[in-house]
Amino acid sequence: MPADEQDAIIAALTPVIDGIAATLGSFCEVVVHDFRRPEQSVVALAGSVTGRGVGGSMSEIGMKLLARGDEAEDELNYLTRTQDGKLLKSSTMVLRDTSGAVFGALCINVDVTAVNQVHTLIGELAGVTAPAAPPPTTTFGDDIGAVLDSIVDARQLRANKPWAQLTRAERLDLFRDLDRRGVFAVRGAVQQIATRLGISRASAYTYLSATRSDGDDGAASSTAPTSRDGRPAPES
Repeated sequence: MPADEQDAIIAALTPVIDGIAATLGSFCEVVVHDFRRPEQSVVALAGSVTGRGVGGSMSEIGMKLLARGDEAEDELNYLTRTQDGKLLKSSTMVLRDTSGAVFGALCINVDVTAVNQVHTLIGELAGVTAPAAPPPTTTFGDDIGAVLDSIVDARQLRANKPWAQLTRAERLDLFRDLDRRGVFAVRGAVQQIATRLGISRASAYTYLSATRSDGDDGAASSTAPTSRDGRPAPES
């Protein structure tokens, strides 16, 4: 059965991550995520870089993979920055069962802050340092609510307008972007996003339904719950 197989894969990986973290050293963290429980997706962890523990939540990177469903692909050797300023080099590898279904991910995060500082210093001494675009800041934590708030806030900052000043098209675009990021697969996300934006839960559902029925980009997220008529299902 798929669930038993997926559980067995996660159980087999748990001792493996300890070996990876021990090999790479104290600046490394290895995490196993179970996408079947996005609010508490961290089911095994070795090392400590992002400050999470078992039972912690996925980051927006994980939510993007969750939104892609079985079309998700590995994300390798990317840079991101934590909210407390650590520079991380990370790889996220999706976990599939024998049917090809994506159900989780194995993530490796290496704190390269000190390495980057040395690299910058050497470049400055040699006179060859060129300014680089800063990596995106990612929220890591045990609270999925903090991750959702961070995603909404970052999207609002890019719009450079408060919700009240957005046009209807801009509001729909915001909800469409959040849906693509997989945030509505998280239980309670609609209510939390509504609260963050200062609108009612009913209004949030209305905007989400509109983005999924307008056909602008072909299909809605396959991971967020829907009712039989295609509207977002009420959250329990």
